[in-house]
Amino acid sequence: MKRALRLVGPFLLPGLTACAMSGGAPEGEYRHYNGDAGGMHYSRLTQIKAGNVARLKEVWRYDLGRDSQLQNTPIMVDGVLYGAALGKVFALDAATGAEKWSFTPDLPQRSRAGFKSRGESWWSDGKTSRLLVTASNYVYSLDPATGKPDPAFGDNGRIDLNDNLRGPASANYVRMGGAVNVWKNLFFTCGEVGEQTPASPGDIRAWDVRTGKLVWAFHTIPHPGEPGVETWPAGAWEKAGGANAWPGMVMDEKRGILFAATGSGSDDFYGGERPGMNLHANSVLAIDAATGKLLWNFQAVHHDVWDYDFASPPVLVTVTKNGRRIDAVAATNKTGFVYVFDRVTGKSLFPIDEKPVPPATAPGDTAWPTQPFPRLPAPLSHQSLNAEEMTQRTPEANRWAREKFATFKNGPIFTPPAYKQETVAVPGFSGGNEWGGMTFDPRLEYLFVNTENVMWTTAVIDRKPLAEGNVAPELHSRYTFSGYNKFVDPEGYPATAAPWGHLTAIDLKTGKFAWRIPFGEYPELVEKGLKDTGSESYGGAVATANGLLIIGATNFDRKLRIFESRTGKLLWETVLPYAGNATPITYMANGKQYVVIGTSGGMNRKGPKGTAYIAFALEDGAR
Repeated sequence: MKRALRLVGPFLLPGLTACAMSGGAPEGEYRHYNGDAGGMHYSRLTQIKAGNVARLKEVWRYDLGRDSQLQNTPIMVDGVLYGAALGKVFALDAATGAEKWSFTPDLPQRSRAGFKSRGESWWSDGKTSRLLVTASNYVYSLDPATGKPDPAFGDNGRIDLNDNLRGPASANYVRMGGAVNVWKNLFFTCGEVGEQTPASPGDIRAWDVRTGKLVWAFHTIPHPGEPGVETWPAGAWEKAGGANAWPGMVMDEKRGILFAATGSGSDDFYGGERPGMNLHANSVLAIDAATGKLLWNFQAVHHDVWDYDFASPPVLVTVTKNGRRIDAVAATNKTGFVYVFDRVTGKSLFPIDEKPVPPATAPGDTAWPTQPFPRLPAPLSHQSLNAEEMTQRTPEANRWAREKFATFKNGPIFTPPAYKQETVAVPGFSGGNEWGGMTFDPRLEYLFVNTENVMWTTAVIDRKPLAEGNVAPELHSRYTFSGYNKFVDPEGYPATAAPWGHLTAIDLKTGKFAWRIPFGEYPELVEKGLKDTGSESYGGAVATANGLLIIGATNFDRKLRIFESRTGKLLWETVLPYAGNATPITYMANGKQYVVIGTSGGMNRKGPKGTAYIAFALEDGAR
């Protein structure tokens, strides 16, 4: 039986041990999206601690007024906070929140108000510094002192990700919500593409940070002669799309290895036009940052027809096993599985078994007969459901849910969507974990992750005939899907039993859960006595060296919480003006430690509307 392609040599090339010029940030700064080049979401700061956290208070607010779905985590360099929201990039005084400058990218009208930039990137050679910002299908290089584009970079300060891809720029759709990665004098892009055919390929590309010129491209849909080309139909590289690392990537600066984790090929719920395993979709990839050569790969979902993307960036961790310290990379996808690999060899730190899964029933599609199942850690969300696991919120809601559930096709995880029959998907299309990603505490060797635990459905259906003059029929699938259908009761709450979301700490030394709690609430249900229901959450956490875990994320209760990272004990919480659906950061400015989080009302239709960055610090004298 065929198995996933795992290793491609050579593993390392000589001469790739120098640290990035952008590394070595001074203590107290937060120069990287997700904390450091490896995406740990970790800070060594200790001024805020369990003994004084109760004295945190809001100290400034940067209010943008209009509502949005703000997902941006800013960076802080040399006392200046850089972020993006509501179509503009800005620089703030990190201690006061006063605006120093703002820049509005020149984008198509449809993109100006709503482009999502989840993070910014910093580059410096010691003399010149640049702020790299993603905005829709562009990457801008800005002077961090003024916010003005660098005229020497690309086309008057920006590059177009739709160019240098496949065919003319006008034929492509690529936008990048995550931050670019920077190493030496290169930066790396991935990006979001369409999930229904026709769609652009998910190429991972390296660019010169000074000029914006393309240096290399790694084809996630392999070209002739490249590893994995045999896992696609002939000619797929010319027309297939997807297999993109849309949430972003991480960098092992010492070894010069770029780590990416990709999503499904297009169409993401029907694979009849792309028979085979479809490498390098749904894969963890280790790529030589200097050359773009694949070092090793692991495919977590073969021939994906469930949209089971890796929806968050990998995380670089160091794990103690059998008395030996192992530099590893951890990743999680929408299946709720967590995978941990040796960074150099690609060998899993915990056993993974290939197990048989149900066949496809949609016309013309063939599911891969097996899928990989990690033995440890345990899954983070439901892997299956039955009628006894419907909502207990009220007897009426339970009765409705059981009757509706009986109409769906239901089976274990990896049951392919049926033709014209809604099919249960757990974990659902938001996971498991989402783009906020995981957090690693190197002292405890704990991996923290917030996850959803709700059910969705979809079905394969006929696509409407093409209108005359539309895209060529050979690039257009005959089938599509019925939609992302969240299973909710008549009052809009999840129709399965709570908890509907968790916060989990995984001890990577053992692969076992250190602690796990329901995460998030619905305020109106709390008033009725229904506490600890859990809820959907977007955005991640930041851990600190003295044992704090700081996280917003929850959609409906609008809280920012601080937990004791070792035990999960709640130490402090406050209600934000809007939901904190972004990962917070913490930094030092003028001798004081700050916690800043972006907030917005876009994920909660019933909640307050607005967009603001909120900063917290200890009351004067509280240490």
